[in-house]
Amino acid sequence: MRALRVAAYVAAALTFAVTSPCASAQSFPVKPITIVVPAPPGGAIDIVARLVGQNLTAAWGQPVVVDNRPGANGILGTDLVAKSAPDGYTLALVAGSHAINPSIYRKLPFNTIKSFEPVVLTHQVPLMLVVTPSLPVKSVKELVAYGHANPGKLSFASSGTGGVPHLSGELFKSMARIDMIHIPYQGSTPAHPDLAGGRVSMMFDTLAAIKHLVTTGRVRSLAVTTATRSPVVPEVPTMMEAGLPGYQTSSWGGILAPAGTPKAVVDKLNAQINKILAEPDVRERLRNLGIEPAGGTPEQFGKYIQTELTKWAKVASDAGIQPE
Repeated sequence: MRALRVAAYVAAALTFAVTSPCASAQSFPVKPITIVVPAPPGGAIDIVARLVGQNLTAAWGQPVVVDNRPGANGILGTDLVAKSAPDGYTLALVAGSHAINPSIYRKLPFNTIKSFEPVVLTHQVPLMLVVTPSLPVKSVKELVAYGHANPGKLSFASSGTGGVPHLSGELFKSMARIDMIHIPYQGSTPAHPDLAGGRVSMMFDTLAAIKHLVTTGRVRSLAVTTATRSPVVPEVPTMMEAGLPGYQTSSWGGILAPAGTPKAVVDKLNAQINKILAEPDVRERLRNLGIEPAGGTPEQFGKYIQTELTKWAKVASDAGIQPE
């Protein structure tokens, strides 16, 4: 009998070791990981997801699949992750629109905060204000003057309603007191031909997405939206330097896991991704694309999202945007 009891205790201990969160975190990952990008290929979050994924595969020996699920300003792909198993194998790399959507949409299929576990802020991206070359302006001051002299003639493209580029345009419209028409596209890239061809006047877009159009002369850059100049285009002034005091925005990206994902798994993901973002070759590659590597703890990312929610709610309110 004693031998049977000992065997039972051993079996129970082994079962606990296999199923306990600590044990699962130690063995994580044991199968492929999916990073859902709720946007089309080519943008900053897609670039970062693929770079992080490649390095996670190299570090852990498990495939990391990037799954682009665009639609509804990032809501469709993000909702897929919110409803996935909380085991760390399905993640989302969301953009700044994640913190804007509550101010744009009356009802979301998930709770922006409670449905997720923050993993890490991966990057931040300055936006650049660009105009079509046929527009007779070469500075922000000239653009504002043109807008005042030609009310309703300016149009600004965006990567979609409710994204950081859209709200950056609304903030400019409000602060400069210009009458402009917003033209949303399904992603940043589809807007570029119309911008280069003069069918829309201007656009706020991420450096990562718009840089190639600037360097080839297909669009004209006027300013970057961050508080300091970008090292990628140091000759381009900030919006504040260009004559619009107090104007400052940027896009960002970060990884979320479904709510309930074990803390030990979140911490393991956080530590490895921070390590990747600190690699000199990774940092150089991202910065060459106009993407600034970030990092930090899950707690810091959670607080950052809260701050962004408050900030963009005010911008939407000041712009008179009513949740749909």
